[in-house]
Amino acid sequence: MNNFVITIARGYGSGGRTIGKMLAKELNIGYYDRELLRLASDDSGINEELFGKADEKIKNSILFKAARKVYKGELIPPDSDDFVSNRNLFNYQAKVMKELAETETCVIVGRCADFVLKDNKNVLKIFVHAPLESCIEKVMELNSLSRKDAEKLILTTDKNRAEYYKHYTGREWDNAMNYDLCLNSSELGFDKCVQLVKAYIDIRMK
Repeated sequence: MNNFVITIARGYGSGGRTIGKMLAKELNIGYYDRELLRLASDDSGINEELFGKADEKIKNSILFKAARKVYKGELIPPDSDDFVSNRNLFNYQAKVMKELAETETCVIVGRCADFVLKDNKNVLKIFVHAPLESCIEKVMELNSLSRKDAEKLILTTDKNRAEYYKHYTGREWDNAMNYDLCLNSSELGFDKCVQLVKAYIDIRMK
């Protein structure tokens, strides 16, 4: 394996993004989170603001949620009425992720990266989670929220992520079968999570 990609799916408040940044820094590799939106915007010519509005959430209508659009790798051409649809915004993000996987070693956070890159042998798929109480405490501290508001934000965000994942993959977001490693950041702490992923990389690389 030459270059490889670490994908990180994460529960809100679990520290998955922080762990991803720590991994990228320790390994001296690229880190892609919201940067994917800019890259997809540059590639497609579609306004980055539209990518931001659709980021890791789907439309709130029952009909839209019911009409799953499992990603199959296609792009909708510019002359189509659906060129700036949420589906095509996802398609362009997926295109960027595939190109990154072919060209560099990096960390990619969220956005169904594990599914988009499922056919790549050079991908390490991680899911970071933590008990709700641990997430509540972290979100209260980071966002200066009450316990009630922090819990509501966590549950809403994770619900959006789960629906987004199901819509584009047909899979359950928190199913361990989708990932190579599932890490409880509350039990391990961020540093040990990083060390565990690095140890797993060493094993896989050999």
